[in-house]
Amino acid sequence: MFVDADICGLKVGDEHPVRIMGVINLSQESFYKSSVMNIDSILEKAHGMVDDGATILDIGARSTWLLAKPVISREEEMQRLVPALDILKDNVDVIISVDTMFADIAEKALELGADMINDVSGFKADERMLEVLVEHSCPAVAMATEKIPGDPIGMEAIMESLSDIIRQAHAKGMDTSKLVLDPAIGKWVPEKIPIYDFETIDQFERLKVFRKPLLAAISRKSCIDAVLHRQPEERLYGTLAATAIVVHKGAHIIRTHDVPQTMDVVKVAAAMRSRQSVVKENGFEVSVVNILNPEDAVRSMKDMGVTVTGAQIMKKKSISRVLRISNITTTEALIIKQEILARGGDAALERDAVSHETENTDILIMGTILQLEKLAKKLECQARNLPAISRMILHTLQLDDNVEHRYLREL
Repeated sequence: MFVDADICGLKVGDEHPVRIMGVINLSQESFYKSSVMNIDSILEKAHGMVDDGATILDIGARSTWLLAKPVISREEEMQRLVPALDILKDNVDVIISVDTMFADIAEKALELGADMINDVSGFKADERMLEVLVEHSCPAVAMATEKIPGDPIGMEAIMESLSDIIRQAHAKGMDTSKLVLDPAIGKWVPEKIPIYDFETIDQFERLKVFRKPLLAAISRKSCIDAVLHRQPEERLYGTLAATAIVVHKGAHIIRTHDVPQTMDVVKVAAAMRSRQSVVKENGFEVSVVNILNPEDAVRSMKDMGVTVTGAQIMKKKSISRVLRISNITTTEALIIKQEILARGGDAALERDAVSHETENTDILIMGTILQLEKLAKKLECQARNLPAISRMILHTLQLDDNVEHRYLREL
């Protein structure tokens, strides 16, 4: 799960500084009107971003905002981009990324000196996009997409979409070490309510399973508005709070309108995230792999060449949980300990539980999800309150995997 990539000569990964991608917004239809630049000020703005710490500039001329009106043509997008690229080419020492979904625009941009492409459709909008990327051997950001940009709803759909994008890129001959992954934070489709962005931000570390550079584009988006109820111009501090979270959870590139403020936040958050434990010696390598979700375990196993059947059998064996059961009798606690030990797990309870009966004791049970489910099944037909405890164990495991339970609350 260790990431060490080269993006146009820029080192990106777990052992390198978090990189800042400054937004050069040429779209009059943008949701964040204050960020729109005119062509006369673009070079000054670009120099300012680079001076403030940006190592990538992302130039976009088409708004992908859900409510953007009018929807411009490809010709208009090209007319906005070409002069900007002409101005920036050879005049600013930074990687130039072009935010477009269309192969002909990407091709023209690369010919004019752009270094990489940022495709929010995950190569779905234009089937020729991957051909252009392969031909130019250039890096690309691919955003989670099933059919239209950002349409996966929920973290599991995002993970599956990104898996599919990697497979598609590989099948088309792209060097997938040049891929940067974007989990599509934002209200890209009407059905996507804010809790799904909360889930993505909170579970951002799940994306590490792909072993690719990870980009977070949170800047002033609707999930910030859902909490603060403020216009884009007043969402800076909320954006910075969310940015700190994703950096701490593993983001390698932050796309932002606000470079200097983001730079400070990124430095602090990155300093406080832990390093992966890896030991290399004589050609061997041992590393700690922190997988928190059974489906991610399946992805890791399949990536290694494990059969689909084998991965499915082992997925619930790969994730462990510790549950605390409170206010039960010592007899019930001892039965639970005996049953979890019989299934390969373990349990901890108070020292004197064996010697005397009490009515209110607690027990910690430790095991894989499979072991805990088997324990619950066994307790179903036991005496005392153990059938109720069985139901509660299963319900707790279900809640732990329920997005509404975890993130839906009064804001």
